[in-house]
Amino acid sequence: MSEERFDGMLLAMAQQHQGGVKELLGTFFGFLDRKTDFFHGAAAGVPRQTVLDAMKQFEDKADQKRKEVLKEKEENEKKLRESREKQKKKEQEEFAKVNASKVDDSGKIEEVTEEEANRIIAENKSKNDDTSETIKPKETKDSKDDSDDDDEDSKGKVKPNVGNGADLEKYRWVQTLGELDLFVPSGVGFPLKSKDVVVDIKAKHLKVGLRGHPPIIDAELSQKVKLEESYWTLEDKKLIHVFLEKVNKMEWWDRVVVTDPIINTKKVQPENSKLGDLDGETRSMVEKMMYDQRQKEMGKPTSDEQKKQDMLSKFMKQHPEMDFSKAKIS
Repeated sequence: MSEERFDGMLLAMAQQHQGGVKELLGTFFGFLDRKTDFFHGAAAGVPRQTVLDAMKQFEDKADQKRKEVLKEKEENEKKLRESREKQKKKEQEEFAKVNASKVDDSGKIEEVTEEEANRIIAENKSKNDDTSETIKPKETKDSKDDSDDDDEDSKGKVKPNVGNGADLEKYRWVQTLGELDLFVPSGVGFPLKSKDVVVDIKAKHLKVGLRGHPPIIDAELSQKVKLEESYWTLEDKKLIHVFLEKVNKMEWWDRVVVTDPIINTKKVQPENSKLGDLDGETRSMVEKMMYDQRQKEMGKPTSDEQKKQDMLSKFMKQHPEMDFSKAKIS
């Protein structure tokens, strides 16, 4: 017999009971008392045990479902942690192997430092990434980055911390292109339990705080996040760690929530991991950019300029009758 065959009738009954489940059960047991011998036709205690037995099967079912949901949540969190650890390990291995090689003026391969590689890529990226920010800058009073006085778009923005995020008064956040980590100190002097913490993650809103206290964060997110892959944990019984998976993995966030100071995303350092993830053609382009940058710093021609010089030199040899004294390479 289908369990759902009476759903329509029971739902109609439930909707007419303003007192909720308790009132609905009272109506049902009243029916059994008036129209059947369920209560007075059985031995003492039997009706109660019958009801408890019927309830137990549904309590066991609910308990099993809770366990499955909890297990699935733990497995998802474990997979996310393992994925992030694997990705970070891969990034370190790839960067150590590639190490942003360049060609020096003698034609042999030479290594550059991690800082130098990051700086060169960042400089070239910033030239082509002026339109990546979706939120207009506004003046803030927090740690403004005044190093770009000639760049109107950068004035008044906060310089990113070492994790490409910001260190704010009540919390700290860092980011990669694909994800964002938020670290919120509890601010209380006693160890916390998970039940003391209130975290509500929505696609475009975030609330973080302690039960019975005003929220530490309660505002609209600056960008959308993936709910199924975002979660929070309590670290050392005092630090709330919120992990947010970005929907748009091709853009740096300039703030977590709309009430935060805006960081200067032009100062963000690209992840080393991306070098290892690049395909052959893109990696060649990045290495060419790094080589050209090095050549400029040494006052030497870039790869394109060198090709033009070589072509002109070859042409001059083939046509000695022509005057190239006023020829310019552009």
